[in-house]
Amino acid sequence: MPNSERLKGVEVFVAVARAGSFVRAGERLNLTSSAVGKAVARLEVRLQVRLFERSTRRLALTEAGGRFLAACTRVLSELEEAEHALGSDGEVLAGRLRIDLPVTFGRLVALPVLAPFFGRYPRLQPVLSFTDRYVDIHDEGIDVALRIGSPEAWPPSLGHCYLGREQKVFCAAPAYLAAHGTPATVEDLVQHAAIMYRKADGSISPWLIRSGEGRAEPRIEKTALDARIVAGNAEAQRDLTLAGLGIAQLPTWLVGGQLADGSLVQVLPAHAAPGLPLHVVWPRAKASLPRVSQVVAVLCEALGDEADAAPEGAVDAAS
Repeated sequence: MPNSERLKGVEVFVAVARAGSFVRAGERLNLTSSAVGKAVARLEVRLQVRLFERSTRRLALTEAGGRFLAACTRVLSELEEAEHALGSDGEVLAGRLRIDLPVTFGRLVALPVLAPFFGRYPRLQPVLSFTDRYVDIHDEGIDVALRIGSPEAWPPSLGHCYLGREQKVFCAAPAYLAAHGTPATVEDLVQHAAIMYRKADGSISPWLIRSGEGRAEPRIEKTALDARIVAGNAEAQRDLTLAGLGIAQLPTWLVGGQLADGSLVQVLPAHAAPGLPLHVVWPRAKASLPRVSQVVAVLCEALGDEADAAPEGAVDAAS
């Protein structure tokens, strides 16, 4: 078989494996789902092996399909690096760069850092996704991600840069405090209208109270029934708080401007608590790509100041 024939259908196959459906893969590739399905079928006939188990409810890789995906991902990555090495003069960044960002932090904090970077390199093709769900970087072909929160142990396939931790503060609008009083103790919080955050998995994030020993531990865990309002977006939480509807615990990167101009007032400052850790994450296999290494460096340098806790050990370099 000519070598030129071996790559036919491979990109489509990888897109389907990552997307989990012909429809979503077609949307990413700008193809119809029918065209995607036919391309995969032709590839299976040529390879004489079934790559996917199909049912009305799900599409799953077969064991052979999983092995082929790993090999195809590696080959496509190497081809991309080779193309970049030939086309780049060492100073101009080029090619597609997939970045995944948390919805609110990404839009308000990371995007203002990334936009000037993108502007300096017109041959760069950024593809940005904004989601608060857990994203599998390898399966979804992500080059660089920002994560709020982290696993107990990072897999060896990922490099990561620790930025610090969120600082979470209780705050309310002056009008709300004038009408309902200012809580003087942690126990007073249960008497106030709570504006809580609903996580992507449907659970309600507990408020974190700094204990007398200086540790952050969940001391008040309100359910959706106990909360005055529950919102699945941090900006919405902030705006509801600005409207005078209750007290919320919010990160300082989100409400710093409002605390400075007085439209929000911090309450119980002694009980402000560290929140989730912030990281920049990337696949180690892609660390040698200049567009990946440079965007990682830009994000780590610029966003380290967004966390109130000092970074611990800067970058875990991909080796």
